Amino acid sequence: MKSLRVLSLVSICSLGLYAQGPITGSGSETVAKKKTADSSSAPSSSASPDSTNSNGGTIPSEFKKDKTQQQPQATFHTDALTISVDVAVLDNNGHFIPRIPQGNFRVLEDNQPQKITGFSLGQAPMTMAMVIEFSNRFESLFGPGWFQVLNATYGFVQTLKPDDYVAVVAYDLKPEILSDFSANRQDTYEALQRLTVPGFSEANLFDALVDTATRMQNIEGRKAILLLSSGVDTFSRLTYDKARRAIQDAGVPVYAISLLQWLRLVMPNGDSIGFLQADNQMKTFAKESGGMAFYPRFYGEMPQIYQQISEAMRNQYVLSYQPTNQERDGKYRKIRVELINPQTNEPLRVVDQKGKPIKYQIIAKNGYTAPRPVE
Repeated sequence: MKSLRVLSLVSICSLGLYAQGPITGSGSETVAKKKTADSSSAPSSSASPDSTNSNGGTIPSEFKKDKTQQQPQATFHTDALTISVDVAVLDNNGHFIPRIPQGNFRVLEDNQPQKITGFSLGQAPMTMAMVIEFSNRFESLFGPGWFQVLNATYGFVQTLKPDDYVAVVAYDLKPEILSDFSANRQDTYEALQRLTVPGFSEANLFDALVDTATRMQNIEGRKAILLLSSGVDTFSRLTYDKARRAIQDAGVPVYAISLLQWLRLVMPNGDSIGFLQADNQMKTFAKESGGMAFYPRFYGEMPQIYQQISEAMRNQYVLSYQPTNQERDGKYRKIRVELINPQTNEPLRVVDQKGKPIKYQIIAKNGYTAPRPVE
């Protein structure tokens, strides 16, 4: 209760400083892609003061390569495809199960067994984009949705480690990047303080989620999207099917936390179908991207949810293989990861220290899109 009162005080105090809400415009930093330099960009502090002339043009380097003395260059090229799959194996309490040998993993691509050529296990910092629904539809000022969003966002940030990177994206009519990836928590908190007064009543989930996942698809290492949303989409340009395909292609796991679960119990029956569809959409995005979906009804469930997300992201088995189907046809190929007994090819039986069987779940992406010939 004390932390909630402090959170509310911080949020209320922020109204005076950030009453304008999320600032829209073209000046937002990108989440992952490097910002393209243009003529209006300020020169870097590391640049030489003589690097530009008085007319604004760039002075060419004094070193000029002699084109008449071209050196031979060695060129290496391979057409072999290599697929990498991040796999988390969790018990029924959401805890990571360690020390599973490589021989117990089996990867099927379109139901065809694949030979695992790479295997590693380790912990890694998280690179996470928080995609937050913040519209006047459900998060009106001082409403229950508004308080739940603030509680969830501030609570998750407090669980991060110093070397984790996080970005904040809020969406209503369109997504707005409130802070780019940063390990400086002050940047994150300043971005969250802008979650004060929602601007629009639209909640375009599909557009915001796909935009963020597309920006993040080339980031190296452990990456994911934390989606805090009701799951309702009101006016997106993308359809549900197109959004699903784009999320699958991006390969960024989505960890979805549904908002307003408890409030739905007292809503009229006319809204129940729409919320049921919203829950299914979030579950599908999470499952097909290799993430997880959560539907908390009480604030006390949030710490356990954060722990499960951390367990699934930081501790992962990384499997790689060269698919038997090397065709570059641009088609979607399904992936299924299993735990087996290599002697019998039967499902692996996992037991605890007392010899009791443990139920487990395997978290991995459902597939990938093969490159096209031009790629």
